[in-house]
Amino acid sequence: MAPTPIYRPQSGRHMRVACFMSGSGTNAKKIIERSHQHGSSFGVELIFTDVKDETLDREGKKACRALDIARENGIAYECVDIMDFYRSRGHSSKKDLNLRPHFDRQVVAAIEKHRVDLIALAGYMSITTSPLLDRYDGRIINVHPADLTIMEGGERKYVGIHTVRDAILNGEKEIRATTHIVRERVDNGEILVLSKPVAVRLPPGATPDRLGEDKELLKAVVEEHQDRLKREGDWAIYPLTVQMIGEGRFSLENGAVFLEGKPSPNGLRL
Repeated sequence: MAPTPIYRPQSGRHMRVACFMSGSGTNAKKIIERSHQHGSSFGVELIFTDVKDETLDREGKKACRALDIARENGIAYECVDIMDFYRSRGHSSKKDLNLRPHFDRQVVAAIEKHRVDLIALAGYMSITTSPLLDRYDGRIINVHPADLTIMEGGERKYVGIHTVRDAILNGEKEIRATTHIVRERVDNGEILVLSKPVAVRLPPGATPDRLGEDKELLKAVVEEHQDRLKREGDWAIYPLTVQMIGEGRFSLENGAVFLEGKPSPNGLRL
């Protein structure tokens, strides 16, 4: 049995992409920019967000630019505000994941009419659960700020939200970004593309041990590396990954990735 393409190209039809976002949307904008280039295999048909437009951050600024990006690019917009959802059920935070499937059913209902072929999580800060994962099985992707091929004790070493910090403190000499299929277990889906390495550059005299003792210096170093990784990693491989999927170049079978019909267990490494 041949592996199944994530998307099977159709004559005269672009792959329809939805970008899910919760903040500034820089990755979404890069994907949109790629969709406008000559030879693009896809179009961004929907911007979805879990943060309503009037939500402000701690500095009193707009917390999410989803509606602005949608309007600027003439793209359909949908919002199901996750905090409104939780507050309506008597919760002051979104930590109770037992409620998340009920939220994701509302998300599926909101986006269904847009007939999307692929969902690209672009700074989407809500964990996705079975209603969404099942409806778009193997068709939700994300970019993660770490090399997901690095293993420790049989598990992926750099998962979660502090991967750049952890890599620096562990003495890694370089960091990468990885695009992957989104599955129920966070950051453990099939690997698609790994970015070129971004060298870890510490300030003169700094060591991982010293950084572990100096929180302010560590914060500055991590932020600098996160910014470089986003620019040199995320923005390079995420639009590329969407383009390649739209061309039908990636297929999946039983948890394995195939690139142009050949097994690619660790994805395409740039």
